[in-house]
Amino acid sequence: MTLKQLEAFYWAATCSSFAMAAERVHLSVSSLSKRIAELEASLGQPLFDRSGRQAVLTETGQRLLPQAAALLQQADALRQDIVGAPGLRGPCRLGVGELTALTWLPQWVAAIGQQHPALVVSVQVDIGEVLADRLDRGELDVAVIAGRSRRGRLRCTPLAQASFRWCAAPALARRLRHMDAAALRAQPLVTLPAGSGITPIVDEWLEQAQARADRRIVCNHWGAIVGLLAQGLGVGLLPDGWATALQQRGVLRALRSPVALGSLDYALHSRRDDLRPLVPQLRDAARQVADFSVTGGAF
Repeated sequence: MTLKQLEAFYWAATCSSFAMAAERVHLSVSSLSKRIAELEASLGQPLFDRSGRQAVLTETGQRLLPQAAALLQQADALRQDIVGAPGLRGPCRLGVGELTALTWLPQWVAAIGQQHPALVVSVQVDIGEVLADRLDRGELDVAVIAGRSRRGRLRCTPLAQASFRWCAAPALARRLRHMDAAALRAQPLVTLPAGSGITPIVDEWLEQAQARADRRIVCNHWGAIVGLLAQGLGVGLLPDGWATALQQRGVLRALRSPVALGSLDYALHSRRDDLRPLVPQLRDAARQVADFSVTGGAF
């Protein structure tokens, strides 16, 4: 039994497929399978039931998994302590939504690089549900997602809040004066698709303001929403930091509303069974720099 065999087994057991596991340990699928077969031979028992369409853990595999994770974690800690490595090594896969990508993502990547220069960072930008799926399948190490996941396999660490403000083009804002039910009868709502992080915020505001948004211009990109609003095509909400910066430049104007907009809580999500030192290091770096009030390079 070797650490490399245990590593191959751990990722095969926790990823969605042997192909994904092989990618995580930089092996071909055949080489990964060979290491697992060698481990099974040394134990004298199968670790995976391969009779179905997808390999699943046997009872022996289920018992071995937490012990393998603990041994790999201890090996990482020992390697850093004895070898005196300047930081963690290998691939580092982050998942973020567009709002994070356009605000504090650069600071997060910079902090990771300063602390662990040997990590190879890659970033996947997508909506929350897609990121949660990829994290659950072992395709990401951590993901920043709005709200708390209902998935039992995922752990959530609160990071920061994002606040929002109603905006419109200056000429349109002068005509509307306030953001209320009358404003939405007069103008379309420019917004992200249903199911996005801001959906519950918009729905709650509509209910409290006794308003309806029958006309909508739906766009899945924050930057494009800014352009649509600046063109005077409707009203919409933007992150507070962007709204302030754009108002100072005369691009947009904030709209006052008798009903306050809610805020959006973001959390760093990771898998509960991922015991690698990488995860707490990424979590700590994110907690140091998470700030949705920054305007980001795009604005």
